[in-house]
Amino acid sequence: MTTIYFVRHAHSVYSSDEYGRGVSEHGKEEAERVTECFQQVHVDIVLSSPYRRAIDTVEGIAESKGLEVRTVENLKERTLSDSPVEDFNSAINKVWSVPTFSFPGGESNAQAQHRGISTIRHLLNMYEGKHMVIGTHGNIMVLIMHHFDRQYGIDFWKQLTMPDIYKVTFNQQNLIKVERIWKE
Repeated sequence: MTTIYFVRHAHSVYSSDEYGRGVSEHGKEEAERVTECFQQVHVDIVLSSPYRRAIDTVEGIAESKGLEVRTVENLKERTLSDSPVEDFNSAINKVWSVPTFSFPGGESNAQAQHRGISTIRHLLNMYEGKHMVIGTHGNIMVLIMHHFDRQYGIDFWKQLTMPDIYKVTFNQQNLIKVERIWKE
């Protein structure tokens, strides 16, 4: 069995700098609590989206385990549009209701899911039998989970918290179990 702990990033203050935007002061406190959640958990590798807020959320786990955070470009959040959308909730509803639709400069659900699934399949092969922590984002995480089990969709995404942690167990490339382990 291979275990992936998807760790959705802690709170951050919005800015258009996706790569550089870190967690907020409140997010730093949350990241410390995320690290505490992993005190008794075996971890072989810590991976992350290259976005600072995702790295900030999992770097305490890596430090506590004597590991480094390895960034993976294709684990970044989906690009919704090349410019701010007028109504974020309407835009999200649109891309989830029409999986091939994309806003100018953005990724459709189908495109982002393909990118995420290709990466996860590669990681499952590379780290078979290991326990991975992946610093991630809400949309890309749910798109990946949705590929394996359709119950994980927009309604599931809407109930996520920042941060949030899901333990996802695989037997080779097959999803076996999903368990939420974040407790506020």
